[in-house]
This record gives sequence, structure tokens and C-alpha cells, in this order.
Amino acid sequence: MEYGDERFMTGIIYYKDDEITIRDLREDDAQVITDEEIAQGWDATAEKYYLRLKDATEGKAVALVAEYFGNVAGYINVYPDCEWGAFGGKGLPEIIDFGVLEKYRRHGIGTKLMDAAEEVASKYADTVYLGVGLHSGYGSAQRMYVKRGYIPDGSGVWYKDGVCAPYGECCNDDELVLYMAKVLR
Repeated sequence: MEYGDERFMTGIIYYKDDEITIRDLREDDAQVITDEEIAQGWDATAEKYYLRLKDATEGKAVALVAEYFGNVAGYINVYPDCEWGAFGGKGLPEIIDFGVLEKYRRHGIGTKLMDAAEEVASKYADTVYLGVGLHSGYGSAQRMYVKRGYIPDGSGVWYKDGVCAPYGECCNDDELVLYMAKVLR
């Protein structure tokens, strides 16, 4: 099964092989992901997943989940015409809220999620962007994005939805991000 196969792009399955399935996020996935994130020590609530589902239902987002041998293992979201961030309001898709649960890492799940998200994004524009956190918890994501061809957009570091002024106050938390973009075609 291939990403470009219309049977999978228009249905609920975007990719499937013997181990990994990438499909639309479902309501029951929200609590599973939340429970797993809490078990690995994260401060998590199901609300953000319900928001992604609401946005998907309203046509604002494509919310994807990965299964590994039938177990929910990761998630990613594409907002086709994102209104915020470095490219907000410019008609470009943003990849938002990408994660693979720790116990499922190093099985190619993140790569397949990114492949599917980029394929979805390519249906809307020739460029996709994302924001990556700057603290060490984002180290593997930072490396992955560079290997996949994402480059900083040049706007500098963003904090709480705005460009952080040189020498400005910020905190190295999840709100401190660097926006990066990739040309898809």
C-alpha cells in the first residue's frame, strides 16, 4: 500500500504494512494516548486530542494516529491552512503536535507518521512548516527534522506565539520554538 493510493488518502487509512498502520484519529484514541503519556511521566490531558478531533471534524485539520501491531503508538496533525506560527495565514500547512510514545520508539513509527503528514500537506501546498521546541526533550525531533530536509525559516526563536525579541525574556519550555519549513515538491 502506498501513500499516494487514493483508496487510502480518502479513507481512514493512510498507510499500512505488517507492523504499522497510519489512520485517522478516533475519539477513543484520546484517552489511550493520554494514559500512556501520563504513564511515561508527562503532564497530559485528553483535551488536546479532543480539540484535534473537533478541528478535523470541522475540516481545519487532519488528525492521524499510528498503530504498532494494533496498539496506539503515536500521533501527528496537519493543519492545511494554519492561522498561527511563522507562516500563519499564508495558505501553508503546518505539522502540529507530533509524538511517538516512548515504548514504541525506534520502530520507524515516527518516520511513517511524518511521511503520511507530508503527503497530506502536499495535497494543499508545495511547502510545509512546523515549530520544534528547543529544550533537550525535543532533541530527537530536532535531528529528525533536519535529516528530513527542514530548515529554519529565518524569523528567529518564537515564544508564546510571537517572535522573541533579541535579548527578550523567555523560558526554555514547550512554548519556546524554532519554526522550520520544507519544500515538498
